[in-house]
Amino acid sequence: MKDYIKHNEWSIIEEGFEPEYNCISESIFSLGNGMFGQRANFEEHYSGETLQGNYVAGVYYPDKTRVGWWKNGYPEYFAKVLNASNWIGINFEFEGEMFDLHTCKVSNFRRELNMKEGWLERSFKAELPSGKQVKVAAKRICSMVKTRIGAIRYELTPLNFSGEAKITPYVDFDVMNKDSNYDEKFWIEQEKKTASDFSYVIASTKKTDFWVATAMKYNIDGAWESTGQSFNERDKYIEAVETGNLTKGQSITVFKYAANISSMNHGKNTLATVAEKEVTEAFNTGFDKLLAEHVKAWARKWEQSDITIDGDVSSQQGIRFNIFQLNQTYTGEDERLNIGPKGFTGEKYGGSTYWDTEAYCLPFYLATSDKEVARNLLLYRFKHLKKAIENAEKLGFTNGAALYPMVTMNGEECHNEWEITFEEIHRNGAIAYAIFDYINYHDDQDYLLDYGLEVLIAISRFWAQRVNWSDRKQQYVMLGVTGPNEYENNVNNNWYTSKMALWTLKYTLEGIAKNKGNKKLASLLKKVEFDEAVETAKWQDILDKMYLGYDEEKGVFLQQDGFLDKELIQTKDLAKTDRPINQKWSWDRILRSCFIKQADTLQGIYLFEDEFDLETIERNFDFYEPMTVHESSLSPCVHAILACKLGRKEKAYEMYLRTARLDLDDYNNDTEDGCHTTSMAGTWMAFVKGFAGMRVKEGQLHFNPTVPDQWGGYSFKIKFRERNLKINVKKDSVNISNESAEPISVYLFGKEHQLKANGKVIIPN
Repeated sequence: MKDYIKHNEWSIIEEGFEPEYNCISESIFSLGNGMFGQRANFEEHYSGETLQGNYVAGVYYPDKTRVGWWKNGYPEYFAKVLNASNWIGINFEFEGEMFDLHTCKVSNFRRELNMKEGWLERSFKAELPSGKQVKVAAKRICSMVKTRIGAIRYELTPLNFSGEAKITPYVDFDVMNKDSNYDEKFWIEQEKKTASDFSYVIASTKKTDFWVATAMKYNIDGAWESTGQSFNERDKYIEAVETGNLTKGQSITVFKYAANISSMNHGKNTLATVAEKEVTEAFNTGFDKLLAEHVKAWARKWEQSDITIDGDVSSQQGIRFNIFQLNQTYTGEDERLNIGPKGFTGEKYGGSTYWDTEAYCLPFYLATSDKEVARNLLLYRFKHLKKAIENAEKLGFTNGAALYPMVTMNGEECHNEWEITFEEIHRNGAIAYAIFDYINYHDDQDYLLDYGLEVLIAISRFWAQRVNWSDRKQQYVMLGVTGPNEYENNVNNNWYTSKMALWTLKYTLEGIAKNKGNKKLASLLKKVEFDEAVETAKWQDILDKMYLGYDEEKGVFLQQDGFLDKELIQTKDLAKTDRPINQKWSWDRILRSCFIKQADTLQGIYLFEDEFDLETIERNFDFYEPMTVHESSLSPCVHAILACKLGRKEKAYEMYLRTARLDLDDYNNDTEDGCHTTSMAGTWMAFVKGFAGMRVKEGQLHFNPTVPDQWGGYSFKIKFRERNLKINVKKDSVNISNESAEPISVYLFGKEHQLKANGKVIIPN
């Protein structure tokens, strides 16, 4: 765990330059706007350890899967989100000496990510090896208004010298992914241009043939005595070289504007024209006005999604950091896009779509955005249904059964670990549950027949074929699976996976039954060639006779058939030198241990809590929680929610703080690869579903708030069925305000309250 980020309610602040933490900071201080994102790399040349990263939404490369063996159904490739052009670069030379922080003595270093206004600022003094000293103040945005534009203001002051200088703004597409096989580069130059008014590079990806144009314009203000301008080009690279003279103690300011334009949204033959138009408009608008409109856009986002916490700056900073990253990662404007586990902050995991979107991210967008945003996340999966059916066919499934991929960019499976590709099939359940979650939250009943039920039928067909009848048990069983807890592979009857399968079958049958006689249903069943009598009878038989492991003596659901055969040790008995076990132990040892990577059985209890009494939840929590090492970023939030339900405020606070500050404090020693975006959504869940106790039951909104001892109170807003609500919780009272023109009823501590238009209710806590 690191502890170098200063605690502040609205900003992420680093004081003092620590090169060993630079890659971590590059992740934490990243910027994005839903269309592209930029790690917090330095504008000036830096020869120290760095992970250069600019990522353009939807652009990927199908890197050939590297394995020493092959099996039927194995993915052909591993999709990588591509490191795109370096658009931020501005090199400086002073009398022939390159300005490089890695070779400088750095003092007064300060880096700030202002989350309220959405900008990154860096200031410092540096002494070059020659003794020359400069002072720098740089500010950067990825515009939330002009979402193809990035803008930089870079102010430099020579402190103890005057003399000749060279300033070189550039665009570099000659980049490489950190995890590329055989150090392969993925971009091919198509076109470039350098000129005094406008310069650009257009490059295309190998295989997938995405084209991206990155254009730049710049100007230099202040005490800059120009002596010339020239341009240089090489493969996939252009630069403008400004020569001139600096005056001791007098500042210059370089303004650089860049546009990232993708063939996802524009014709390939128009990219240069569009890029020129976008970057010229930004240049003419100017940095200050771009910043002002950007700040206003962030104010609108915070107005709906902010969470305030009284009396605990660490928690406050953590939740705002999570919300900030979620808002700049996905805006819901394009149904072709989804949410990668690293967002725009890094390239690990390929930057692809995981089950994390449905299981963790969807609730945040349901409650903080317009309905269309969450709907587009579901449509993304609907439009990939054909590919999901093809994925299942590769594994031998028939009759329109669908297996959604564990990892994807275009609907095809592209994960390269067999135990996940073939066995971690619980992702199907998350996608089915998301359909219910969306409809239940927004009351969009049309979605079920228009899109949702077709997906549910295909997933249910998969489950019906994936189980088999056990003569010994005289029940259906689910063999050879991996649950969310990836520290157990190829197990039988993983409780969570089987529970999700049963729930999906039941929900699908209910959807068919309640729409009997509807013409849309009849048309859909005909389209998918649904044999209603045969298939529904089979599904019901599975529902009636499915095996779910349960131990009578302990009163707990069995995570998998052999779990109680393990040596049951609690994490508190692990030596510190053994943690994290995924970095200290062999995989063989991990698989044989009882230690749980992330919530598994407890994940199912969280989703279906109304099916269990409090004593059952408590027994399972007390059994599994002490064996959970939380080495998945997705684990602590579920434990926090259940701890709140059980009244375990200290455990809930511990788990909340761990997920809220996972990246800020680098809990798992992996933030340098990028932030854990979907865990950030889990943090929001831990707060709103945990401490605030928010649930939607049969179309009604329920709250059961609790306040951790470390907090004085908290407040947040949600959007529910076109109503905007503000919930303010204190130690002694709960205040819910309806900030809408339509009335609504809510349940608070189990009692219904009517909220008139623009009305509120205040009750003792």
